[in-house]
Amino acid sequence: MATLSLTQFLTLDGVVQAPGGPDEDRSDGFEHGGWSVPYGDEDFGRFMDEVFTRPTAFLLGRRTYDIFAGYWPKRTDPDNPVASKLNALPKYVASTTLTEADWAGTTVLRGDVAQEVAGLKERLDGEIQMHGSAGLARTLLDHDLIDTLHLLVFPVVLGTGRRLFTEGVRPTAFRPAGSHTTGAGVAVHTYELEGRPAYGSY
Repeated sequence: MATLSLTQFLTLDGVVQAPGGPDEDRSDGFEHGGWSVPYGDEDFGRFMDEVFTRPTAFLLGRRTYDIFAGYWPKRTDPDNPVASKLNALPKYVASTTLTEADWAGTTVLRGDVAQEVAGLKERLDGEIQMHGSAGLARTLLDHDLIDTLHLLVFPVVLGTGRRLFTEGVRPTAFRPAGSHTTGAGVAVHTYELEGRPAYGSY
């Protein structure tokens, strides 16, 4: 049985929209795209390279899939660990509207997304990785299907943009499993799913 991890870039105020470039995602008038780029130092690169040594498959939401499919198939350097894994390994995209998936190795999941992903975890081995895909991640968090969170918190506040954790998200407890800060100030926090929160009083 496979585990499912999520690697998510977010700002101090929780924004996850368009970290990689100004035109990555301008929906809802978002004008701050590319906010993660100035912090991409060697420490950050080493962490991301290490993440990409582990997957056996990828799971992406439709918006993130379109962004990745427009970029990574053109990167063919065999020494690039990110491109090599993304282009070679199986990819699953959750979408009810995607009619064609030209990126080699892609399977479209069209049914109930929670059931589809639960089935993937049962059938596959190793680590299925999600990157970005905040809308899909929220759905899967509500069904306790994400086992590990890698939250990379960038030292910037934007004030607008889509967020991972929104009003109404299911209360969930996680166990801290690792933390460090890159030279450029990105705080990398890893959490493992634990269950429902505990409550108390002082």
